[in-house]
Amino acid sequence: MSEPTDIDNDDEAFAEATLTQAIENQIESGEPPAAKATFNKLTLVGYEREDILNLMAHVLAFEIDNMLVEDRAFNGEWYENALRALPELPPEMDQGEDE
Repeated sequence: MSEPTDIDNDDEAFAEATLTQAIENQIESGEPPAAKATFNKLTLVGYEREDILNLMAHVLAFEIDNMLVEDRAFNGEWYENALRALPELPPEMDQGEDE
């Protein structure tokens, strides 16, 4: 029974690393502009780099999940607005946290 847990943990670690890398790429490229702006804003107010990347990756994961569930294109406008609102999470995200 420990094997599925190990696989689940590996999958989670891979997903987290992939999302974090995507965020780092967005910050470096400046695309979307909200990525670098959000990173800079949160840095200025005292957040640690790891915490910022985690928050931003959480928003990206939420949008990707919704995109897949709803079978639709990535909503860049929602994503940028959600990034700019950080550290405040969008209300839609708070609803799914308890599920």
